[in-house]
Amino acid sequence: MTAVPAPILELSGVHKRFGQRSVLRGVDLTVARGQSLVIIGGSGSGKSVTIKCALGLMAPDKGDILFDGETALSPKAVEGMRRRTGMLFQGGALFDSLTVWENVAFVLLYRDRFQRSKARQTAIETLGKVHLPGSIADLRPAELSGGMQKRVALARAIVSGPELLFFDEPTTGLDPITADAVNSLIRDQVKALGAAAITITHDMASVRRIADDVVMLHDGQIVWRGPVSRLDSSGHAHVDQFVSGRAEGPIRPAI
Repeated sequence: MTAVPAPILELSGVHKRFGQRSVLRGVDLTVARGQSLVIIGGSGSGKSVTIKCALGLMAPDKGDILFDGETALSPKAVEGMRRRTGMLFQGGALFDSLTVWENVAFVLLYRDRFQRSKARQTAIETLGKVHLPGSIADLRPAELSGGMQKRVALARAIVSGPELLFFDEPTTGLDPITADAVNSLIRDQVKALGAAAITITHDMASVRRIADDVVMLHDGQIVWRGPVSRLDSSGHAHVDQFVSGRAEGPIRPAI
């Protein structure tokens, strides 16, 4: 029998509210090394708040967050977790004032205090991993296409060899062909690192390309989890509506 790997990240009974509005209502979530988990759900279902709590950007009102078996709620624990984590933000969030290589090497330069020559070489090697040439290293992000900017952002997320990766709508704003290429790179790099990955996305093509497991979040609670192979035969009304993109069903349009 194959042993089930221990989760690197575990959310247990996580609640979060803003004023009178409960956004998360007892979220239980685990992801193990080598596993790619995708969270789907309608707008306002709590996807972004879930990963912000997981990253320590927001403190849950109730519940626990464990990273590698240890509580990750204190400032010291959150800092330790972030050193082992990479993040690809929705818009890329590249720094316009920095060159491409400086963006990729940001944590090496300003957190790990690499010498600039070593940081630049590492950045160029990492650009190669996302199929970008070293010749763009000294360009500014504004000189690149949207797809190239997204790949630079991916290179920045993986440059330090993280054990846990977060992807926030990684293909937003990309055409279908470029989006598929980015999805393939994400999948390849997660496997190469042996990392755990959590992605939130509305793009079903990304879900099918990236996910091992899929979680459906609705009204601040996880209502379904299963392998991506069961996505079209889940038998769950919320999942079926979301996957088919129907307006009719238990999920109300956010209008």
